[in-house]
Amino acid sequence: MSGANFILAINLFVAGLLAAAFLTVAAYDTRRIAARWLALGYAVGMAYFVVEFSIPAFNYATPPVVAAFAVFLAATLIFNVGLAHKYGITPPWRSMALFLVATSVIVYFVQGLPRHAFPRMMAYQFPYAAAQLIGLWIVWSSRQRRDKLDIILMVVLAASALQFASKPLIAHALGGWGADPQAYLQTNYAMVSQSVGTVFAIAIALLLLVILVRDVLAEATSKSETDTLSGLLNRGGFKRLAEVALRDAARQGLPVSLVIADLDHFKLVNDNFGHACGDRVIETFSGFLRDAAGQSHLAARLGGEEFAVMLPGTNLAAARLFAEGARSAFGALPIKGLPLSYRCTASFGVAELRPGETLSDLMRRADEALYGAKKGGRDQVRVASGPIGLVPKPNGKPAGNGLNGRD
Repeated sequence: MSGANFILAINLFVAGLLAAAFLTVAAYDTRRIAARWLALGYAVGMAYFVVEFSIPAFNYATPPVVAAFAVFLAATLIFNVGLAHKYGITPPWRSMALFLVATSVIVYFVQGLPRHAFPRMMAYQFPYAAAQLIGLWIVWSSRQRRDKLDIILMVVLAASALQFASKPLIAHALGGWGADPQAYLQTNYAMVSQSVGTVFAIAIALLLLVILVRDVLAEATSKSETDTLSGLLNRGGFKRLAEVALRDAARQGLPVSLVIADLDHFKLVNDNFGHACGDRVIETFSGFLRDAAGQSHLAARLGGEEFAVMLPGTNLAAARLFAEGARSAFGALPIKGLPLSYRCTASFGVAELRPGETLSDLMRRADEALYGAKKGGRDQVRVASGPIGLVPKPNGKPAGNGLNGRD
């Protein structure tokens, strides 16, 4: 067995292992259709190696050569379908089908050219390079947030496209790719080509496996940090992400404010209208906070009827306006299941992070301001600035801060 034959056998085994690996990811989470397509791509790749092995057995090699080309290109395009599902892009089915058919026809007709003619070799390798560039475009054009792993994947796909495009030059440098298709596997070029292809196939597959596992773990973390009823962060998730937000704001020199809210007389809603209505109140207020908060803000249900919104990049005055707007808008909001004349209200406490403060300090001061709002009559906003419950006037003298409240 030649070195190329041995590497081809290894490639067949590796493709099977990679297909099994992606199937395992797909079985773990049946909603991840991308993993199933990626598994299919590597399974079809196994068929390519089988066809490649069979070529020396044919006296007239054009049909198996074209079949090998078409099967390998199909495997690469199926791989791109998996990428498209992973990165939220609609697969261009018709374009890919036309590309596969057109390039296969071209490869069939260039078989009449001299074996080492550059156009013939490019007709065989260029579609593979183009397919890798399509994969790169899919990752690049995704609207999903990309991190370092996604960028590395794009770099490896670009390098893989380059190695396909350069194979005609490599073949000439190594003495060609055989006098005929049957002799291909006996050449040095075949051994190098198959070896380099294996390296890229494994590198791309491992990157994608890590990316898929990353997504699974991120989703599991998100579920563990999400409150089931409200759909907002729970206390644990809020604290973890809030610490990150505080570090980012400190690094950028931005202010950070915290709003803590509590539904007024929530127990009366449960007692008078039932817990189902109480749940709807929580769901309504949660949705309201989620819509009012921006993408860079953190909204959470801390427990029971208590909520929090962290506002990075927002100073105390702006946070107070946010809380006051939320207070007045929610108080005018009808809630399904409650009498039309009944209005739920909420009280708010607001605090801005001071130099040297921790998240616990900030939450404590916002909570104390909330306590002042509840004690002062509810349905109002209180700001923690200076002494609890006081807001400085422009001249520096304190003034009461029962903003549009009942006290």
